[in-house]
Amino acid sequence: MMRSLFMSLFAMLLSLPMLTTAASLTAMEYPPISNHLAGQVSPYLLQHAHNPVNWYPWGEEAFAKARREDKPILLSIGYSTCHWCHVMEEESFSDSEVGRVLNENVIAIKVDREERPDIDQVYMQAAQMMGVHGGWPLNILMTYDKRPFFAATYLPKHSRFGRIGLIELIQQVGKLWQTDRARVLTPAGQLAEAMASMQATANAATTSGGKRAAIPADFSAQVFNGLNESFDAQYGGFGDAPKFPSPHKLLFLLRYWHNSGDKKALEMVEKTLTAMRAGGIFDQLGYGFHRYSTDGEWLLPHFEKMLSDQAMLLMAYAETYQATGKPEFAATAREIADYVQRVMQAPEGGFYSAEDADSDGEEGRFYMWRLDELNVLLGKDDAAFAAKVFAMTAAGNIRDEATGKQTGANVLHLAQAPKTAADKARLERIRIKLFDAREKRIHPFRDDKILTDWNGLMIAALSIAARALDEPAYAKSAATASDFILRNLHGKKRLLHRYRAGKSGIKAHLDDYAFLIWGLLELYETDLNPAYLQSASELNSEMLAHFSSPGGAFYFTADDGEALPIRPLDAYDGALPSGNSVAMMNLLRLARMTGNTLLEEQAANIAAAFGEDISRASSAFIWMAAAYMRATTPGFEIVLAGDRHAPKAKKMLRALRTRFLPDHVLLWSDETVNELAPYTKGQQAIGGQVTAYVCQNFQCNLPTTDVAKLLGMLGVK
Repeated sequence: MMRSLFMSLFAMLLSLPMLTTAASLTAMEYPPISNHLAGQVSPYLLQHAHNPVNWYPWGEEAFAKARREDKPILLSIGYSTCHWCHVMEEESFSDSEVGRVLNENVIAIKVDREERPDIDQVYMQAAQMMGVHGGWPLNILMTYDKRPFFAATYLPKHSRFGRIGLIELIQQVGKLWQTDRARVLTPAGQLAEAMASMQATANAATTSGGKRAAIPADFSAQVFNGLNESFDAQYGGFGDAPKFPSPHKLLFLLRYWHNSGDKKALEMVEKTLTAMRAGGIFDQLGYGFHRYSTDGEWLLPHFEKMLSDQAMLLMAYAETYQATGKPEFAATAREIADYVQRVMQAPEGGFYSAEDADSDGEEGRFYMWRLDELNVLLGKDDAAFAAKVFAMTAAGNIRDEATGKQTGANVLHLAQAPKTAADKARLERIRIKLFDAREKRIHPFRDDKILTDWNGLMIAALSIAARALDEPAYAKSAATASDFILRNLHGKKRLLHRYRAGKSGIKAHLDDYAFLIWGLLELYETDLNPAYLQSASELNSEMLAHFSSPGGAFYFTADDGEALPIRPLDAYDGALPSGNSVAMMNLLRLARMTGNTLLEEQAANIAAAFGEDISRASSAFIWMAAAYMRATTPGFEIVLAGDRHAPKAKKMLRALRTRFLPDHVLLWSDETVNELAPYTKGQQAIGGQVTAYVCQNFQCNLPTTDVAKLLGMLGVK
């Protein structure tokens, strides 16, 4: 119903006679003075601070002005490395005519979705209810009491090919607001009622009297079967173009293979990771992965690089190396970590958010090469070798969007990987030459804000990689980032979301807590510093206190957060695992580590709260399936005691870390751990030797100082 109501409003706006637009104003009539975004912290907002549009940041000042002047609001949501956000900014928001039309008819608000994912979630849901496909920039027209009535993504300056233009849209809405406001308020009111109804349903579903349902016994098998059906056997990955890496799907498949023995699950992981590493979605010169592939072959990417993607993919490659022992997966994990430490880690320790897709006014320009450039840089022979390896041609593999003709530009991809040691060394020399030459180009913009949730993911990823690859530098990098976040973004016993330019702020969301706790648990199991386990436990208590719903699942926003039309509560995975699913996994791990069975009960409540949704669409809950699999799979608590720096300690730890053991937890018995996990108090070193205690369901076997016996207790070779 909402979609049809929105479409009728859209058709009506298109059918109205176009208003006469005054002659375009020149740039001289809008001097480069700042609007209300000047002084903001977000790089995205600062990119619009000198637009002729009189932008406001989200806040009461903007809403009060809208009420006072009796105007609707244009809410425009994007982020600093969003390509189509740049297009719309250059085409429309920098244009003086657009500025005049917007300033006359609406109050304009800019939101960085990475700073305020809560606002983005609420209005993206509204847009989808109106039948608008999700994406950014997201442009919402709404009343000054925050009720949306129109949604669109990219809007051209003027209408074309059935897509309404921004100028025409704002003029028509401005006219309707003054002359026939009911045409606007009716869909706004009905959509608000529909959103409130969905909120009530979500709230009810998390209470014992609501729509709780038993989790299907074959939950994990259902998810596996869904992934198997959508798997691309030729190129790897899932579904059609555009194709996203979706590494949490691969992490699930690794666990499914480990617990079921189904080789197809591992084959899907290996095929996908191998194909992505060879594709243009991977930066063959500077490393790191681009956001997604525009085709099904992983060849032509959207060139943006996100910290969150690097983190999840680093986990996938490191864990697949543990599972298979194949060196190519270790090599790619090292390459991702190299890129992140070189480009994305701030001197203070935290990790930046993203690198843009655009440079020098063109998407992907920084990454593309012409054949004649290689001839100049490398000489004839090496250029011919590189062209063969990377499948480069004079015509190029990039087509002009307008003409469809090839442009002569090539995205590098590993079409013919060298086989011999000599050819591999030759390719590495060529890579370094091309990389050094590329460094002299205009670089893509880097969004240097530091986000708690994405830093939590990277802390987890580097900690896992440090164990799998026996690389202490990764653990040190993770610890530096963790210390930075805990020092700068955890004030007055509450976590904050964003840090930039010496300023921290914005109350943390569920993902901030869940992802950072994940990172701290992985970091603890890597460097065994009990302070990280203690911090994870304290943050978990904060999360339970401020985000819990009546039935035990978690809202996205805190109980004292800003009031929005709805308080999001869901567990669907998106590009990243959902906060509820990660929280469930964390609770299970903390329950096993501390012996606190109440945490396991709270984890069960999360799954039960979404039981009906899981029964209806299990494939939307992939990481929750991984958590459920962990809850229903016997795992071990491994407690080591003694001198952590002794040779035997290193030998025991390497024996554990070279193996893929996703259902086990590791503790080192010391004073702090004994307080957090009372069952470890009696577990001390025997005869001055490093000693292992293997427990299951908090019942422990006889201790051993022998590595082979330790592995035997775990059922591994």
